[in-house]
Amino acid sequence: MSNKADGSNSWSPTEERDVSLKRIMPPAPENELDYKPLDGGWGWMVVVGAHISIGFAYSTPKVLSVFFIDIQEQLGASYSEVAWISSIMLAVMYAGGCGLSLNLNASLTIISKYFLNKRPIANGLAMAGSPVFLCVLAPANQYLLHMFGWRGSLVILGGLMLNCCVAGALMRPVVLPRKPEKVEERPNLCTKPQQSCRNNAKKFLDLTFFKDRGFVIYLIGNVFFIFGAYAPIVFLSAYAIRQGVEEYSAAYLLSIMGFVDMFVRPGTGLIASSKWIRPRIQYFFGFAMVFNGMCHLLCPLVKCYAYLVAYAIFLGVSFGMVFALIFECLMDLMGNERFPSAVGLVTIIECFPILLGPPTAGYLVDIYKDYKYLFFMCGGVVVTGGLFLLVMNIYYYHMLEKEKPAAVREQNQTKTIENQDLVSASASRKYQSPERSMAGEC
Repeated sequence: MSNKADGSNSWSPTEERDVSLKRIMPPAPENELDYKPLDGGWGWMVVVGAHISIGFAYSTPKVLSVFFIDIQEQLGASYSEVAWISSIMLAVMYAGGCGLSLNLNASLTIISKYFLNKRPIANGLAMAGSPVFLCVLAPANQYLLHMFGWRGSLVILGGLMLNCCVAGALMRPVVLPRKPEKVEERPNLCTKPQQSCRNNAKKFLDLTFFKDRGFVIYLIGNVFFIFGAYAPIVFLSAYAIRQGVEEYSAAYLLSIMGFVDMFVRPGTGLIASSKWIRPRIQYFFGFAMVFNGMCHLLCPLVKCYAYLVAYAIFLGVSFGMVFALIFECLMDLMGNERFPSAVGLVTIIECFPILLGPPTAGYLVDIYKDYKYLFFMCGGVVVTGGLFLLVMNIYYYHMLEKEKPAAVREQNQTKTIENQDLVSASASRKYQSPERSMAGEC
């Protein structure tokens, strides 16, 4: 008889390795979703739709910075006041419910339904929509500004965004195999809508995520990053003009950043899919964040247009790395089934730092009349968030390894109890069989 049959506390190396990687690798889709994602097929058309939707969602608040100088002159606004434009747009998008958030959340969720093994690549291609549209819209907005003014440009930009309706039409729901329906007693029709609303509310705001150590670490690191990530991009054109750069050349800095970013995101997705990086994707994410923050810290040393171009290139690389991984890391922690609820909670919380980040940076420019303090603040905050992720993920996986023997013992105890129940049931059947034979003879 084998060791498992007699209830001993044995544990094979393969099973031990599976336990140690349980939280590093994504859960099996069959167990979570009751179906195997296509990892292709119509899913690539869904990626195209997500590429367009995410492109407009993320690029629009950034390219509006081209209008900021004219808005300041015509409305008499300060740097901190004009920064609220992009800040409020991004905050509402992250909070969900209306506007650009309808582009973002739907795109992220449906990709998790169509892909698993190729999900990092699919996410990278979808998130590449942001730099592609940034690369195109930044110089286009500068041209529209000269032709129609900032008010007319906003009308034209709004018309272009109607193309998101076409992108949304590509996002067909996943067709699941039909299961035989069970005949059940009908519930009370009066209480069913109320129960459904309560269940949906609990699913959308699932506070049990805060009991997950990995989720809390991810969330804190993201809050640091989001606070400092967008202000340098929002003020990049104005900073370049302050350095004596011509307006069109200043707008092209955003295009350069977007051009580099559009290739880095899919490339990062490919690297993250490799067998060496995939189990360590959380560390890769922390490194990308530190790299992004260091770019901001070095920017005040730049004094000519050539170096500003170099800054835009490195910023595109680091920004592309972070945003190719930011939602993939959340999927890696939570799994496909819990991801829609998790991303909803994360984006709601992130709307607060994204609302306060650019205005705070603009307030520093108003006080000191110098952009270098803006870059120092944003770079320091982002580097802090990246270092926090690196250090705390080391602690997190160390604790998983430490807690692994307890989980193994618990599973072995469960198996021992089950084996004892089987032995008891077998013995009782053997005891009952002679009595039945004696009764038959009588």
